[in-house]
Amino acid sequence: MLGLFSYIYLMNIEILHKLFLKYSSVCTDTRTIKKNDIFFALKGELFNGNKFAKDALKKGAKYAIVDAKEYAINSNYILVDDVLKTLQQLAKYHRKYLNIKIIALTGSNGKTTTKELINSVLKKKYNTVATKGNLNNHIGVPLTLLSMDATTEIGIVEMGANHLNEITFLCDIANPDYGYITNFGKAHLEGFGSIEGVIKGKSELYNHLKQHNKLIYINAEDDLQLKQLKNYKNYYSFGSSSEENATIKFLEANPFVQVEYNNIKINSKLIGKYNFSNISVAIAIGNYFKVNDVNIKTAIEDYFPKNNRSQIIKKGSNNILLDAYNANPSSMKAALDSFFDITDKNKIAILGDMFELGQDAKKEHQYIAEYLLELNINKIYLVGQNFYTSKVSSTNIKQFKSFGDLKEAIKKSDFKNSSFLIKGSRSMALERIVDFL
Repeated sequence: MLGLFSYIYLMNIEILHKLFLKYSSVCTDTRTIKKNDIFFALKGELFNGNKFAKDALKKGAKYAIVDAKEYAINSNYILVDDVLKTLQQLAKYHRKYLNIKIIALTGSNGKTTTKELINSVLKKKYNTVATKGNLNNHIGVPLTLLSMDATTEIGIVEMGANHLNEITFLCDIANPDYGYITNFGKAHLEGFGSIEGVIKGKSELYNHLKQHNKLIYINAEDDLQLKQLKNYKNYYSFGSSSEENATIKFLEANPFVQVEYNNIKINSKLIGKYNFSNISVAIAIGNYFKVNDVNIKTAIEDYFPKNNRSQIIKKGSNNILLDAYNANPSSMKAALDSFFDITDKNKIAILGDMFELGQDAKKEHQYIAEYLLELNINKIYLVGQNFYTSKVSSTNIKQFKSFGDLKEAIKKSDFKNSSFLIKGSRSMALERIVDFL
């Protein structure tokens, strides 16, 4: 049938899904094409994926999904009205077809670490699939769902957003059975407009779950989260009180977080008290899904942070706390508070600009600059346009307009027996400074 047409014009997502089940692998990047992939020719501001469809087929793709007729030249091309919408519709259809348990999580900070911890715990008992890296947007969520198959027992889907209605849209695709919001913080203020906008946007996950009477995991010690429950009763709580469904106690973070659960001490490889709630929800979800306590402990203790998130790096006599994957005012303050609590004598902070704060950028950077004066940190290096223009009144704080200026200052210094905190937004790429310490 397919050979009767020079190309296939697709009007039914069920037909595409049958092809997908036969070849079961999709790709959106010709650099990672595998044999018999279905290539989706997505478009962006600076590229047109339709132009790469021919190359995808040459590299081994079985079909190329395109939305421009001039690129569909034979029956290996499937012409659709909109490639992105087709990808999303296919993912939604596939999720319904599999009918597996889906856990969704969002929040301002800690999403990826929390997702990795939950996956580490659940895979001790179940065949799980979790979002790779931080592929948590309108493209990443569909790709995550399409990476699941009939052997998948639980899917863990991270959802990111920087505007209202994005989480609602992603929930419509993933239709989660369970959900958790890590926190509400001052992230993506440029898109959400205010902290109230952040709360409203992230709470779209809970709204979806409540509308469908699905289970919400709730941090009983987070008042902002509790407010979102209102009179909703279908929840599973965790906290330090014995009244919660899962009782988890914080022991210390010097620098690694240690917790107690069911009279078992768990020693994580994560730094900072701010990771306590991330660890706690992974324990609570493991408890809910009846993962035994020994396996929960092992899963948490065996998890090593990576990709510039809460990493400990040893260089000579210096210890480096690298948390430079991203930053916003809430996560920056939390990281500084945890760094302040560390008992090491010589502490040095290297902080980079925080992005996507819109009209609040100057105010939020000034707040962090002033907050630093309250902390016992020996030396502080601030880098980036916003930190450079912040007003400071301490000889311990040095300001640099560019990374190059910071690098030259660091190269001229001789650091020994020191502990460093390195944190900044992703575009600052502050992990580069590690090479010069």
